[in-house]
Amino acid sequence: MGETTVTKPEGLEAALQGTVAADTGRGPLRRLRTPHQPRFWFEILLIAVSYWTYSLVRNAVPEQKAEALRNADWIWRAEHHVGIAVEESVNHAVNSVHWLIVGMNYYYATLHFIVTLSVLVWLYRRHPGRYAATRLVLFATTAVALVGYYLYPLAPPRLMNGGGFIDTVMVHQTWGSMASGDLKHMSNQYAAMPSMHIGWSLWCGLTIFALASVPWVRVLGLLYPALTLVVIVATANHFWLDAVGGVLCLAFGFTVARLWYGRHPYALPRSVPARRRDVARVRDEAGEREEDAPGAPAGRPQRSAAP
Repeated sequence: MGETTVTKPEGLEAALQGTVAADTGRGPLRRLRTPHQPRFWFEILLIAVSYWTYSLVRNAVPEQKAEALRNADWIWRAEHHVGIAVEESVNHAVNSVHWLIVGMNYYYATLHFIVTLSVLVWLYRRHPGRYAATRLVLFATTAVALVGYYLYPLAPPRLMNGGGFIDTVMVHQTWGSMASGDLKHMSNQYAAMPSMHIGWSLWCGLTIFALASVPWVRVLGLLYPALTLVVIVATANHFWLDAVGGVLCLAFGFTVARLWYGRHPYALPRSVPARRRDVARVRDEAGEREEDAPGAPAGRPQRSAAP
């Protein structure tokens, strides 16, 4: 009577056991802190809900106009004291060049969202292993900014009493800032500190510089927050110190991500396997190792029956 023999790839069983043990040995918290393949529709929903919540909370913060104007006067005096109060000069100089200030108005109104979303999509597609951690930086930065809006209401320079600043959107009748024209009733005008135009643009710039492989793209990444700083000042939407607030919020965001994942977001692996495919991947890799081993028969090991 024939005898049946089964040939298994060497190390397959141990590898599979290791994978299962790793999956089952992790608690819920550890699994959350482990980079994994992002899910497209979940990310779309998360970003949409998060931005809706951010806008709702930001606009629900009491405007506190009197306090916001007092804080703006204090910021303006403080900047004069340290010799960096040049916002009004920049505002007037750029406003005298019609095409330039109109371009900056549209820059302020649009690129803040377009570039940030584009970087998120790029991370999702090209750096999935770093996506969740880098996204956490952005979310934590934005969350702490909401605290700043609540604790320190601040009027932008263009709304100061007797400040001499020009509201460039109003003057040039360009579609733009949510805090100007007919759109001002949809947004809290006294949430200038910290500047999330700086927080978000610097997040984009650092991410591009750290992860992009093309040199000129990395340079553009660094230029983007620098140009944004000029734009927010030229359009009289922010003081220099609002930008400092945005940088501090971003530093907080990076700290949160570093503590949560145990590593800097950009130092995480570029890609991670999808959870559902882990076992299949291990099985395939083990099979390939068996085929490549010296003396291994051609083709994958198969069940065979001896005569």
